[in-house]
Amino acid sequence: MDTAGAVNITLHSVAGGHGTWGSLGAGASGGPYVVSERHSVLVVTGCNVQATLVGDLVGNVITGCSSFCSIYDTWSSAVTKYDGEACSGIGCCETPIPIGWPSYGVRFTWQDPNHESDSKLPVAVRVAERGWLDSASTMLLNYSSGDSSCRMPIPVVLGFALDSKPVVLQGVATSGCPKDVSRSACRSSLGSCRNVTGHYRSGYVCHCHDGYQGNPYIVGGCQDIDGCALPVSCYGECTNTDGGYLCRCPSGARGDPRIKDGCVKSSLGLSVGIGISSGAGFLLMVLATIFVAQKLKHRRAKLLRPKFFRKNRGYLLQQLVSQKADISERMIVPLMEMEKATNNFDKAREIGGGAHGIVYKGIMSDLHVVAIKKSKVTVQREIDEFVNEVAILSQINHRNIVKLFGCCLEMEVPLLVYEFISNGTLHHHLHVEHTETLLAWVDRLRIATETARALAYLHSAVSIPVVHRDIKSQNILLDGTLVAKVSDFGASRCMPVGQTGDATVIQGTFGYLYPMYYYSGKLTEKSDVYSFGVLLMDLLTREKPCSYRSFEEKSLAIYFTTLLTTSNLVCVLDPQVVVEGGKDIEAIAMLAAACVRMEGDHRPTMRKVEMTLESLQLHHENAVICDMDAPSYAVVTEGTSMEKVSRQYSLEEEYLLSSRYPR
Repeated sequence: MDTAGAVNITLHSVAGGHGTWGSLGAGASGGPYVVSERHSVLVVTGCNVQATLVGDLVGNVITGCSSFCSIYDTWSSAVTKYDGEACSGIGCCETPIPIGWPSYGVRFTWQDPNHESDSKLPVAVRVAERGWLDSASTMLLNYSSGDSSCRMPIPVVLGFALDSKPVVLQGVATSGCPKDVSRSACRSSLGSCRNVTGHYRSGYVCHCHDGYQGNPYIVGGCQDIDGCALPVSCYGECTNTDGGYLCRCPSGARGDPRIKDGCVKSSLGLSVGIGISSGAGFLLMVLATIFVAQKLKHRRAKLLRPKFFRKNRGYLLQQLVSQKADISERMIVPLMEMEKATNNFDKAREIGGGAHGIVYKGIMSDLHVVAIKKSKVTVQREIDEFVNEVAILSQINHRNIVKLFGCCLEMEVPLLVYEFISNGTLHHHLHVEHTETLLAWVDRLRIATETARALAYLHSAVSIPVVHRDIKSQNILLDGTLVAKVSDFGASRCMPVGQTGDATVIQGTFGYLYPMYYYSGKLTEKSDVYSFGVLLMDLLTREKPCSYRSFEEKSLAIYFTTLLTTSNLVCVLDPQVVVEGGKDIEAIAMLAAACVRMEGDHRPTMRKVEMTLESLQLHHENAVICDMDAPSYAVVTEGTSMEKVSRQYSLEEEYLLSSRYPR
């Protein structure tokens, strides 16, 4: 019994001119059995004969074939192909049976009228198992005479079904198998049930799962097929599995193990070994290169440090006015200390910067917090400015000037170490958006006085006067108690007494520089006075001097002075100043206008400006309203009427229109 509802039986062939094939022992119907279409074929032997099968009483032809022989054919050559396969169509023929019936009618006719003279090969019609003739050809040769060959046993495969009645579940026909049929008939756990239909039978059959064979109608009837035992199933290493098998190439080989010579020795292992070795070697080479590069970099930096130290120290000693060696020696800070204080100049430590460098917050080894300025090295001029700043600040000690603690000379450009000012710049306090952080008028007046005091000290109290050249709100720092500290001396210059300013490279901030400086480049103390006058206007108005204005408004200096002469100054004043300033506003406004006069000789000195502001501050603190004819007021009005101020600024207007685009 096979796995698809078929059984093997042994029958005999039919010989003669006509006959009936049907010996299933159950009458014409054959009971539940029919010839299996999948496993059975029609086999005809003989010469020059045609045989057909008919399957019902009407005589409908099911299949047929013809066998031919020539006078030269012998029995052995007629039934065997050149490649050893039986039944080539010469002496015999073989054809599938498409419809399974329990019995067939057999018809055959002679194709040659002289069949009596044909070979001794007898004519026989057989229904046999597919492939039987390939193994039975030798047996047929032993029955080459008489009728004995027609009576030889022949295997036939019959099909059957469990139930010949159609199965309908809940009124719907199904091609599946009902559970009760599956449980009662298909008892093997490795089998299943399926519906079969045919011309003569219908019902259900059991079959083993793929990869298994045996009898699915009994418990344990389906057994695993050893895939590795199948002929030419695997040419590599085969491992049988439950219901299948695994086929792979041996270790060290690759390819298709299911074809002969499909596995070839692989060089993958060698390639992997070479790849790993090469990768490891390359990685070591890269690491070694990085290590050597870092070593060379550190060595080069170490060799350059003495060079930079000698270069910068010598330059500084030439610039130090005091000529005291202990000053420079006391202020020298090692580069290692700077790197440690700034965490190797980490970007997170940046707290600001300007045109001359970047400022870092540093913590020294003694836990002292400092500000460290590092130059933006682009040209030699930047180096000169840093050296110049050290030379100036090393001899200055003033409460309102940022203190220089030291410098590092082991880099290409010296690093400057200042006291740390924690409260930001005046610019930030004047131009923030949140009104609760705005400076009160009393603080603005004090900051202006302290800034004027610092500039007056630079101009007249040191041995060699110093011109700052970049006075603006960004360079006025405020500490925790809002004390003003003048900073950023990178553009500053020493100006010996009696010497007039020489033409220099234009430096400073647009809006704070007096217009004629763009044409002449002449540097004098009065340039700081002009910048301070603009700073006073910034304190009064909270207007940025370098911000855009319409053609009519022009610069802040002209705009402010024009409103002052037309008694419309309130249009530009900060509302907080109007409320808190009182009568001090007019005096400060007149002082600012005097500081920004076109002719430098007509501007007051910073010492006079300082005295005026100190007087106003004293009056404000004592809440005493003083007559504006006091000496401080004379600084503003001396020799100048409001009409003259107006005429003077008409001339200045002409210069400022072109100075918007400095050369």
